[in-house]
Amino acid sequence: MRGKLLFIGGLAAGFVLGARAGREKYEELRVQARKVLDHPTVQEAAGVAQAQANRLYSEGKDKLANSKLGEKLSTTGSTSAGSTTTSTPTSSITATDDTFAGSRSSNSTY
Repeated sequence: MRGKLLFIGGLAAGFVLGARAGREKYEELRVQARKVLDHPTVQEAAGVAQAQANRLYSEGKDKLANSKLGEKLSTTGSTSAGSTTTSTPTSSITATDDTFAGSRSSNSTY
């Protein structure tokens, strides 16, 4: 019985000490990650990637709209009387200034 109590006590002490050490390491990693994300070079690369993604999205959307498949998708809304149709709206995903609030430095350009 005494051995079980010592074992459980050891587990509890290890858990508390490990959790404390783990939290400190987590905070250290979080601070380092924030430094990397706030670096102007990283911000510039993120802006370039966002601009490319928006451009590719727009091009793909335009190509789809001008293709036979796009025409078929836009004309499938007309069906026989009595049946209902639904259309799925397309939306553009754009980043606003507050999307990355706190993670952008003030001197980064997009």
